[in-house]
Amino acid sequence: MSSYPNERLLVTTDWLAAHLNNADLRIIDPRGAGRYAEGHIAGAVNLPVARLDDPAAPIRSTLLPAERFEVLAGNLGIHNTDTIVICDDGPGLMAGRTFWALEYFGHEKLAVVNGGIAAWIAEGRPLVTEPATPTPAAYKAVTHAERGATKEDVRARLEQAGTVILDVRSKDEYTGAVAQAFRGGHVPGAKSLEWSEALTPGNLPLFKSAGDLKRQFEGAGVAAGKEVITYCQGGIRAAHSYFVLRLMGFENVRNYSGSWGDWGNDPSFPVEQGS
Repeated sequence: MSSYPNERLLVTTDWLAAHLNNADLRIIDPRGAGRYAEGHIAGAVNLPVARLDDPAAPIRSTLLPAERFEVLAGNLGIHNTDTIVICDDGPGLMAGRTFWALEYFGHEKLAVVNGGIAAWIAEGRPLVTEPATPTPAAYKAVTHAERGATKEDVRARLEQAGTVILDVRSKDEYTGAVAQAFRGGHVPGAKSLEWSEALTPGNLPLFKSAGDLKRQFEGAGVAAGKEVITYCQGGIRAAHSYFVLRLMGFENVRNYSGSWGDWGNDPSFPVEQGS
């Protein structure tokens, strides 16, 4: 994994096992409470991705206000100076969403476990069922609004050469053959690159090599120096691609978390259909 431009953002299960007892290491398990209770890595705290959303917001997948996130993180015993390692079921969807939220709120020391708990189990490493009991901490969020995007942000960048709008849904969702909103299709000018293309095939998906990822992004028109805005249906797959772009060294990346559920249901915003 040493060839990734931001290699620090992705760690192996070997690395995690070697650093498991570090005092400043916090493992976040973003799976649901039931899956966490069935078995998790020792010391991991449970932060289901749904808890990152503001249930009072009119747009799905809107993050909690900063002050509520501070309470949530603090109650999990997280300090601003901690190294946070996120470990989900394996493909990285929940890990990507958690990674994006933490970057949005300014956490600096972050990594995702390649292969997640699936890789940990495949290697015969132990899980525990007892929940972690962290000591509450004082956490301070520093909001980085430039790491997110609204539909107004996206519309303002239509046809701008310096921005790539990246649709990471399936090809059928992109063309409009499958519609999961009032209208099917895609944001005008958006490039299509399904989120799962970042992973190797098989029962234990891992992130592809840096060379493969570079070729895929270049094929979608994503080049160094450009702003990239990712979107999907509800911000989860888009956050996964956000993470991969960050891993590949892109700094100016934004997740349009409202995504197609927001854009496709607003008849005042333009839509393209077909390939």
